[in-house]
Amino acid sequence: MKKRIFFLAVTILFSLQQAFTCTSVIISGEHTPDGRPLMWKHRDTQAFDNKIVVINDGKYEAVALVNSADAEPEKIWIGFNSEGFAVMNTLSYNIEGDGANNGIFMKEALMECATVEEFEQFIEDYPRPRNVRSNFGVIDAEGGAAFFETGDHTYTRFDVNDKRVAPHGYIVRTNYSFDGEANQGAGYIRFGTAEKMFYNASGEGNLSLPFLIEEAMISLENSLTGENAREDMPAEGEDNYMYFQDCINRFTSTSSLVVQGVKEEESPLLTTMWSMVGFPLGSVAIPVWLTPEGDLPEVVTAPGEENSEICDYALKVKRLMTPSRRGSTQYYINTTKAFNADNTGITQQLLNVSRNIYNITREEMEEWRSKGKPDYDSMTGLYESFDRMVRQAYSGLLED
Repeated sequence: MKKRIFFLAVTILFSLQQAFTCTSVIISGEHTPDGRPLMWKHRDTQAFDNKIVVINDGKYEAVALVNSADAEPEKIWIGFNSEGFAVMNTLSYNIEGDGANNGIFMKEALMECATVEEFEQFIEDYPRPRNVRSNFGVIDAEGGAAFFETGDHTYTRFDVNDKRVAPHGYIVRTNYSFDGEANQGAGYIRFGTAEKMFYNASGEGNLSLPFLIEEAMISLENSLTGENAREDMPAEGEDNYMYFQDCINRFTSTSSLVVQGVKEEESPLLTTMWSMVGFPLGSVAIPVWLTPEGDLPEVVTAPGEENSEICDYALKVKRLMTPSRRGSTQYYINTTKAFNADNTGITQQLLNVSRNIYNITREEMEEWRSKGKPDYDSMTGLYESFDRMVRQAYSGLLED
């Protein structure tokens, strides 16, 4: 009986590690081409339905990613507030704690904190046991950027602006903590993949938002086996199945978001969250901001417990890429549906939409930055334009 219980516990732990796993990176503004920090979270969870919402039940107003079923959000998984403070996490499996409070903890921090220093004080003051076990990533409008490996009773700070800690200007975290038990936890292959990508990008002076949108957020590479679906691509129509549960994009990937911070002299209201809501290989990067009326693009949000429109689209694409649900076959992706030599893969086509949105947004934001504040009228126009572009793209891809 004891043996059966032991194996059941191991099975449950393995299942949880497969389900609740994320990849995250913070890049110091001192190392980005435009001087603005970047904070990326690639989310993995069994809660496949995600959306963006505005939260205003605290000291600060905020925009955040939530589970669609969380109608009056108690938990957030990445977001930023009106002061330009942003927070995210990856669950850590090799430090103390159970993690039950991770999402609640982040929402409370987003409602109360304006800077990285205030977040550290928030951690210190939080009642113990905290019921968290996460690598919390934070940036602020003053140039602050750090990871806090945080458990029930302890935490360790890793400052992204400290060259001794982040000599190349970035820090990667997956599902283990550097200050935790050695060789335990999860996400070692994903860490290796991300570390390789960002190390190369730093050497090329390309720790940029376009790099994240075009490379990291839609990565389909396994650094251990050397497989990369974006290299030596078969032609369209040639099935090519790849086990992808150890890639950054995997069966349990549900969203990929980047918070682009501001320079110290800029308005925190220019903070932008680039959001691939839903299965990232089937989604589009759409920017969101805080507005006086709490507006968002229609496709990324939804009322009550409803799912966002773009997440529904992305889940349909996911079904095309991973058609089988027999046992572990769901962990095999038909890579030519995403990337192929004819450049007709679904991810390739959606990337063109992301590029168009990025180019349009960049031009508008250059104007806003020159004026020192966002133009909310043009922002509303952008949202409406993005909604049309996204719907038009999916109507062609999913018409059958």
